[in-house]
Parts: sequence; C-alpha cells; structure tokens
Amino acid sequence: MPSQLANYQCPNCGGPLRFDPELQKLKCDYCESVFTAAEVESFFSEKEEMAASAVGFEEGAGEWTPAEAANMRVYSCPACGAQLLAEQTSAVSQCPYCGNNHVAAHQFAGSKKPEYVIPFEINKQQAVDALNAFYKGKPFLPAPFRDQNHIEEVKGVYVPFWLYDGTMDTDIVYRGERIRQFQSGNDMVTETSHYQIVRKGTVEFQRVPADASSKMPDEYMDAIEPFDYSRLKPFTSVYMAGYMADIYDIDSDANRKRTDERMANSAAQVMRNTVHGYTNVVPVRQYIHRIRGTAVYAFLPVWLLSTNYEGQTYLFAVNGQTGKLIGDLPTDAGRFAVTFIVIALLISIVMAVALGVFA
Repeated sequence: MPSQLANYQCPNCGGPLRFDPELQKLKCDYCESVFTAAEVESFFSEKEEMAASAVGFEEGAGEWTPAEAANMRVYSCPACGAQLLAEQTSAVSQCPYCGNNHVAAHQFAGSKKPEYVIPFEINKQQAVDALNAFYKGKPFLPAPFRDQNHIEEVKGVYVPFWLYDGTMDTDIVYRGERIRQFQSGNDMVTETSHYQIVRKGTVEFQRVPADASSKMPDEYMDAIEPFDYSRLKPFTSVYMAGYMADIYDIDSDANRKRTDERMANSAAQVMRNTVHGYTNVVPVRQYIHRIRGTAVYAFLPVWLLSTNYEGQTYLFAVNGQTGKLIGDLPTDAGRFAVTFIVIALLISIVMAVALGVFA
C-alpha cells in the first residue's frame, strides 16, 4: 500500500478514506464507496507515475544553411551578456537590453534556426509614437528622464520563443450544492442538496508561448501578449534584414514546468466552465497531466528600448505586431511628496469647513 494512507482521497468523491476493520477494506464515509487495498494502491500509483514521468516536448527547430550562416554575425554585450544575431551588413552599436554602447562582433558560430517567424507589422515610428504616448499623462515622471531619454534608439529585435502544443488529460471531481428556500407554514425552510460531479477528458492546446531568452523578463513578454499566430510564416533570413535577433539560451525542456502549469490551469478552467446549475461548486480531487506535446522554435517581433537614469536601467517593450507596450518609469519623489502634502492640506481644509458648517 502507499505510505501516507491518511492523505488518500476517495477516487469517486474526493473524501478521505479510512480502513474499516470489519470490512478489511478502505471506506469513504462521504459516499460510502468501498475499495480493496490493491485497488487504492493501483489507482494512486498510476496517478503518481503520471505526475513523476512528465512527458517531454518533441522539439522542432532547423539548421542554418551555410549561405545563411556566412551572412550572419553575433554581437556580444559585455555588460549584460546578451547574444544578438544580425546580418553582417547591419550596424549594431548598442545593446537593446541594457543600453551598453560597447558591443563586440563575432563570426556566427551556429545555433538552432527557427521554424517560424512573425514579421514586424509595427514600424519604428509607430513604436516611438507608442512610447511617447506612454510618457504622456505621467505627472510624476522626472523631467530629466523625459528630456534625456534616447527614445529614438528603439531597436527592432526578434525575440526567441518556444511555441508549445499539448494535450492535457483531466480527471476532476467536484462537490456541488443546490440550495433552495421555501415557505412551510410559518417557517422558512432552507434545503441543501449535495452532488458529486465528475469531469474527465482531454483539452488540446496550440501555440502556448514561452520566451527562450534569459535576458528578456518573462513578465514583459506575458504583458505584451497576445500575438496573432495565424500570421506565422516559415522562417527565412529575408525577415532579418534591418533587425536583430536574440539567440535563445533556454531550451524547450527548461520551460516545461511553467508551460505545463499554464496549460493545467487553463484545462481546469475549461472543465469548470462545463459545470452549471449549482449554487456552490468546490473541486475536491483534481488530476491533470500532459500526455503529449510538441515545441517549435519561432522568432516574434518586439521593439526594445533600454535607457539608464540615475544608475538604474529602464526597459520598454512594444509588441511588433500589435503595438501593445510594457515598461517601467521612474518617479519624481519630490514632486510626489509635494502633491501628497497639497492634497492632504486641501482635504483638511474641506473637512474643517464642513465641520464648522455642521457644528
């Protein structure tokens, strides 16, 4: 038998199982189901094995042709370690991630070639306009930051992504309640009916993205989603003209836990959305695991601007397909403090006048 017996739940309703000495079996006091030790052991061993033997993703990526490789250069940033790929005719003088101006060029040594790309649909001027609009209406933005910001140095970068397809197998038990009230004579009666709700099935996922660059903050890439993956095109180096690309340093397996969690949470929500007609619904047992999956390597378009202010780096990212923007801004602490004091004084004056009127 599995060791932590007290932690095992009824496979039917999720209630705790206990060993019944009379029956010499395990019994659930909620639904009165009865199981042999072998049945419980088999059930939970299967679930534990499924969880432990997490299925890897079949990885899809290509190789650069000799002609493509000969036309590429790798640019290394000594400040942040970024490795950027660009055509040898492209002038790369600044790192888009940290703003460092000393970027060294090296001969292309080879890396995986993406299978797909979404070409840039937002041009540089549109990205600059988005950043300028982002600055507007920010009363606490320090004037020196706004005046010294090198907004024209926004760079078009293809960010490496793994796009995951997967099939999640789900087995969920919910406890549902239907509550109704009715009048019986002079009494108001509340009647609660309890139900066991079972949902089993598979949920298919396509193109679940996870960026493959350790230099790009995950929260930035999550924030500028979604991309329209119907616009994916087979990759050719033609799309590199005038742009850089970040060389991936996170393989598909490294993102597996994060991606599986994302799929599992979405699968749980899909199943929950099929449960209707109950006052309350609570999941009491949930097993979700991926039974197969593939990962393809792709370049997605992002406009990047990195700027330094008072020793801190501020990064801005614009979705190169939709124009959606994310970034951090500094705050003028002095102006914020003055504004807070003025507002506090105004509130005090208003309250004093109001109290005087009603005294």
